Amino acid sequence: MSNGTDTAVAAGSGNTGDVTQLLRAYGGGDQAAFDRLVPMLYDDLHRIARRYLRRGRPGQTLETTGLVNEAYLRLVDQHRSNWQDRAHFLAVAAIAMRQIVIDYARKRAAAKRGGGERPLTLDELQIAVDEQAEQLLELDDALNRLAAINERLARVVECRFFAGLSEEETATALGSSLRTVQRDWRRARAWLREALDGGDG
Repeated sequence: MSNGTDTAVAAGSGNTGDVTQLLRAYGGGDQAAFDRLVPMLYDDLHRIARRYLRRGRPGQTLETTGLVNEAYLRLVDQHRSNWQDRAHFLAVAAIAMRQIVIDYARKRAAAKRGGGERPLTLDELQIAVDEQAEQLLELDDALNRLAAINERLARVVECRFFAGLSEEETATALGSSLRTVQRDWRRARAWLREALDGGDG
């Protein structure tokens, strides 16, 4: 991956201890640790990317591998990042991918307004970037408004909805209890449903 966005990374088989050790090494200034870390989590990163692009029509210009590679470039620029463990890293990776997809959606929406896209359904946990650019931007705007009101709820959405982390992994990534995450996930979904339906949350 160190050769740029055109370089493919094969999936690795590191265990949780290896991942945590490499994250701490990178946080301590070992730049080479990141290139050893990414292959261990490549399958996880691809899984997150597929959640964004699962419903995109064949031939769309934003592809899974390209999204992973773009996220890699953004993450590697975060020098001395204080990633605690696998769940924390994947939550941050999901945020990076969200930013990339939103940038892409803005360009798509600017190029083609309207089009009769069907409404975005949060419960489906699927996003079609090309076909639902406007709805994705509406979701991003709603999520930003939620973060301004309650940042913790927004972080739970990023972990559960965008990163696809389990409730347990989300609790680990955010340093919260499982019960808190479960409650926050219900509250966040209810708030976003109302906001996306035209309410003010």
